[in-house]
Amino acid sequence: MEPLIPPPGVFVPVPTFFKADLTDNVLQPAIDVVTQVNHSIHLAKSGITGLVLMGSTGEAVHMSAAERFTMISAVRKGLERAGYGHYPIMAGVLTNSADEALEWLRDAHKAGAQWGLVLAPGYFGAAANQKNLIDWFTLVADKSPLPILVYNYPGVTNNLVVSVETYEILAMHPNIVGCKMSHGNVSHHVQLSLHPSIDHTKFRVYSGFGQQLGPIVLFNAAGVIDGLAAIFPKTVSRLYSLAASQPLDEATLQEVQRLQWKVSTAEEFIVKNGIIGIRDAIYKVLGFGHLRGGRLPLQGSLPPGEFEKWSSIFEEMTREEKAL
Repeated sequence: MEPLIPPPGVFVPVPTFFKADLTDNVLQPAIDVVTQVNHSIHLAKSGITGLVLMGSTGEAVHMSAAERFTMISAVRKGLERAGYGHYPIMAGVLTNSADEALEWLRDAHKAGAQWGLVLAPGYFGAAANQKNLIDWFTLVADKSPLPILVYNYPGVTNNLVVSVETYEILAMHPNIVGCKMSHGNVSHHVQLSLHPSIDHTKFRVYSGFGQQLGPIVLFNAAGVIDGLAAIFPKTVSRLYSLAASQPLDEATLQEVQRLQWKVSTAEEFIVKNGIIGIRDAIYKVLGFGHLRGGRLPLQGSLPPGEFEKWSSIFEEMTREEKAL
């Protein structure tokens, strides 16, 4: 059977919501499944293509195996109850051990995810040479019950970068169906999206940056896995749909340029403030979650006054969102 290929479009790497307060005899706040499900349904209703649960933004490394399973299965069931059966879900896999990566993938499969987004094993950085990366991903893909995507995020893998040549080889594996590239090397995105030896109907290339959405889609990328879309899903989805409607007439191109400027400007908030900024903005813009909790070492909210520095940009984005 051919593996399921993820659809092109906008995926959201959603944050994990935690309860505001501790219960008795626990060290950290419990996961807030109800809020997680409600936010997921909001994204689905707003045109988002699919979700990445418990990727790097979702703090999977702060959660137990049982919690990860509970989160995926609860979101799957909640989406189905809301009328979104078979809604696309990728599960983050953030571990350096091939054996443990397969444990995460088996659990994600049982919980209802369709794909695993597997982080490159970069604890030792560049000491993990490209051949070893190919062998590691091949071993995982051979045994995984889910099709996998290669997740390259040098910011958390000690500057380990998966080369274009390595992607070219991995793209030939029948159970490796795409990649997320979370680094600023646009040349890599373009080379891979246009690579003549890769069948892009079977291997999807996603950027991790909404700043690059319009340009990379014009150059054949499948879309983005983007944090800003957790806050402004309709606007980011609109930008994608316009950029993907090729060939572009002059009016559409101008609208892509206008929206890309706004999205890129707002994305600077994400770049500066990361996971905590995304959580705060989701609460202040959409009302999901709170400002009092989270898990160490990412507990709490932004410093006083930080969100207000971005008020004019967020007001513009809110107007765009409400107009759609």
